[in-house]
Amino acid sequence: MTNDKEYIQLLERIKFAYKNSQQYAAMAVNSRMLFAYWQIGSSILSEQAKQGWGAKIIDNLAKDLAASFPEVKGFSRRNLIYMQKFAQEWPATLIVQQYVAQIQNTPRHYPTKRSN
Repeated sequence: MTNDKEYIQLLERIKFAYKNSQQYAAMAVNSRMLFAYWQIGSSILSEQAKQGWGAKIIDNLAKDLAASFPEVKGFSRRNLIYMQKFAQEWPATLIVQQYVAQIQNTPRHYPTKRSN
């Protein structure tokens, strides 16, 4: 390993860029998953409004989604109810505006220097 100041700065910039990209990727995935959960809940609410509460939409979806995606544990009846309540409690305007704002604020490049 060299003690060369320029090399150390290069190493720090690369480490920063890599860690920064990992953080932004995790935030993007989390944001997108929350938006997907809201969309699922909103779709359930819409369908229940059309078919009525006795249609067992959540029960049917839980069964069919489990069969379609056996490796995914997130489509249980309980989770679908949580998604429905999430969509019920958060109006579309709040969810969509916040989601779009996050996309627009995503950095397009990495800083050239690390600030302490």
